[in-house]
Amino acid sequence: MASPDETVMIDGLNGSHISVNNISYVQESYVHKGYRCSAEGLLLPIISEYTWSEGARAFLYLVGLLYCFMGVAIIADIFMGAIEKITSKTRKVYLTSEKEDEPEVIEVRIWSDAVANLTLMALGSSAPEILLSVIEVIGNDFEAKDLGPGTIVGSAAFNLFVISAVCVMAIPAGEERRIRDLKVFLVTAVFSVVAYLWLLIILMVTSPEEVEVWEAVVTFLLFPLLVLLAWLAERNFCGVPNKTDTSKQIELGNFQTVEEAAGCEKFLVCLGLKQPRRVRADKLIKEKQYFRDGRLDRDGLVAFIKEVKNYPGLTDEDAAVLAASKLVESQSHSRMWYRVGAVRNMTGGRKTQPQLSTKLKERSKDRKKTLIMLEDGTNQVYSAMNEHPEAPTLGDVPKVMPHQNAIIDFHAASCAVMENIGKFEVAIIRSGRTDNEVSVRVETIDGTATEDQDYIPINQVITFGPGETEKLIEVEIINDNQWEPDEEFFLKISLLYNAEKRQGVQLGRISIMEITILNDDEPGMVMFQKRGFLVKESIGKAIIPVVRKNGADGEITVKWKTIDKTAISGRDFEGGEGVLVFKHTEIEQNIEIPIIDDMTPEKDEHFEIELFDPTGGAKLGQINRTAVTITNDDDFNNVLANMMIMTNANVHALQVHHETYLSQIKDALNVNGGDIENATGMDYVMHFLTFGWKIVFSLVPPPGILGGWLCFFVSLGAIGLLTAIIGDLAATFGCLVGLKNSVTAITFVALGTSLPDTFASKTAAVQEKYADNAVGNVTGSNSVNVFLGLGAPWLIAAIVNKIRGKVFFVPAGNLSFSVGIFTGLCILCIGLLLLRRFLGVFGKAELGGNVPMKYVSGAIMILFWLIYVLCTSFQAYGYFDSEK
Repeated sequence: MASPDETVMIDGLNGSHISVNNISYVQESYVHKGYRCSAEGLLLPIISEYTWSEGARAFLYLVGLLYCFMGVAIIADIFMGAIEKITSKTRKVYLTSEKEDEPEVIEVRIWSDAVANLTLMALGSSAPEILLSVIEVIGNDFEAKDLGPGTIVGSAAFNLFVISAVCVMAIPAGEERRIRDLKVFLVTAVFSVVAYLWLLIILMVTSPEEVEVWEAVVTFLLFPLLVLLAWLAERNFCGVPNKTDTSKQIELGNFQTVEEAAGCEKFLVCLGLKQPRRVRADKLIKEKQYFRDGRLDRDGLVAFIKEVKNYPGLTDEDAAVLAASKLVESQSHSRMWYRVGAVRNMTGGRKTQPQLSTKLKERSKDRKKTLIMLEDGTNQVYSAMNEHPEAPTLGDVPKVMPHQNAIIDFHAASCAVMENIGKFEVAIIRSGRTDNEVSVRVETIDGTATEDQDYIPINQVITFGPGETEKLIEVEIINDNQWEPDEEFFLKISLLYNAEKRQGVQLGRISIMEITILNDDEPGMVMFQKRGFLVKESIGKAIIPVVRKNGADGEITVKWKTIDKTAISGRDFEGGEGVLVFKHTEIEQNIEIPIIDDMTPEKDEHFEIELFDPTGGAKLGQINRTAVTITNDDDFNNVLANMMIMTNANVHALQVHHETYLSQIKDALNVNGGDIENATGMDYVMHFLTFGWKIVFSLVPPPGILGGWLCFFVSLGAIGLLTAIIGDLAATFGCLVGLKNSVTAITFVALGTSLPDTFASKTAAVQEKYADNAVGNVTGSNSVNVFLGLGAPWLIAAIVNKIRGKVFFVPAGNLSFSVGIFTGLCILCIGLLLLRRFLGVFGKAELGGNVPMKYVSGAIMILFWLIYVLCTSFQAYGYFDSEK
């Protein structure tokens, strides 16, 4: 207290300074809570920022805001793991089967897809926006503010306009995605419009700028009404039932059989061994399939290994990785699963989608080369060319794509001619595509025979017209009348240098032909190379060479047939009979016998192949019958047991949630969840930036405890605390840079909370067969945001103010304008999606379709979002006020 002799004066804005005897002092209350933008937050600032520059404060608050966005994304990942654990619960249903004493058992998820998407999963993806609105109202003494409602509407606008635009444009050319469950989508779409129309009615019609208790109750009760109607639509209670619908099928739906789910096409596509084919899987898990109570079914694994073992270059460990990937990929996935994957991709965490190692990819490439070189004896020619010291190195046999291009190659990989033959013709064959005109170059390459001494060199262009499948090229041999050993040279087919001439044509597997100059003019004898061949049961096809010796003059044929012994045709191999054709000068052809791998332990078995009835003057050689012995690869039971153990381990590693603290903490400590081999540089960077959040949130109880409910509530509390900090950071940052809370909400906060959903929806759009997980759930999420994000806090505030005898005042100005603009644009956007579904110009699909029109549609949707943001921002700063 000042003495009587002291003169005390108060100056500065809001009494921030006190002057005593002409000495100015800053009041303590101003240092802690009186300076600019110091009272915007509920929890922040923790310390006084009075001496900090506003520029530094704005920068630090922006960095903190972005960092907290990453933190809330990580805790939301754990939160959604708990939801996945809860909603994945199943119950066993017993059905009659062909076996009287063994009923058929299937496991059905307890949670309906529609109910799960609109309750727990919607809460999981929208928890930050909902909790921000609730915390803001409670922290402001049950009075309304702008940040929470603005974030709800701004996030809805970003989700509907921007995410839909990204999904429409992300589909690869030539593909499209349609919403499968249209009834549920229409219900949620109608409610997403009704929700915001109801807000306008509350704010501007029934009780302008005031929310009464009954209005808040109706807003909140629209949420269970939405869930009920969506569930009825999913069950088809509101429409015409299917002709094949029965009460049992309504409850159980459709499920895949072992045969339908046994293929491994997706992984062979990843390996480059097969063309892509979409695989659909329903939510039901049939017992005779790969999963059985979280474990592999033996029969399902055997069916999978049968196909994988067609590629012997893959080890058991590789097959286990593929099997685990197949199990995960073949399941239906929710939007939540894709959102968790998007967050982990952003933060360098453990991936939810299968990752093939570099080693596995390289091994598959080597296997493809081996498969190619085993055909038609081409490996012998390429080996001779690559190993010959005087011949150029040719590399690997080219890859063949017969459905896209014309395939040009020789009829045989080698031939032999007499030295005195003079001129003879070699056949060049065209297969694959035959409707176009293609040209290739044919030239000779020296071996032990040299050009101009032993043969006349060739370098000419051969043109196949449309429909032509064979061309003959003339080769001339020089007879020098001197004895010399057999010599060889090569004919080579190559593509032309002109890029236009290379379109639509490629070389086949026999693009190099070996020509041997002999001293013989006899048709020769045909026989097997050996009296016996040993093949593994998993080889796929046994290649049995038949050779022509002691002459190669003229075209000859020889018939062959298989003879059952201990191995039976149709059970152990695919036998039969056929005819081999040796054209003039050809000296080797192959018989291919498919071997059936039944994946059952058995003794070695054998069958025989016999040659008979040669024509063209040829005779049978000494070895006209050969035995093919089929051997087992390994102890079957041990191999299968090890495969099941390894596959289960890989499946467990691909789960979204954690069962124990140990696995949860291990994932938090290691980049990419410990999968160092497949971690990228960006994974390391993001893991370093988010390491603190990962360590803190790894202490949250894992979903494996108490069925996921303990993790659910603890994570929800952590999200609430972090959301309160985000609200403070956003409000203070907006104040420092001159942005109003309503503008900050629809820009920074809405984008930060919706970014993981954007990446998740894009991934779902590209990988899923339908559009439901990409855009079908957006409208439902937007409705839930209003009913819970505004209904819950408004109901609490309206009741508290009613008890206090006060009115719950909600300014209608900027909020009603924002809601009105969004509602109008929302109707246009939903209308555009429906037009895309029913009009052929768009491809009759919500996503993808006609390439130009999908980009036009995406641009229109992004334009909707820009119009919303700009108009709402201009109105917040009074540009649309009628008084101006």
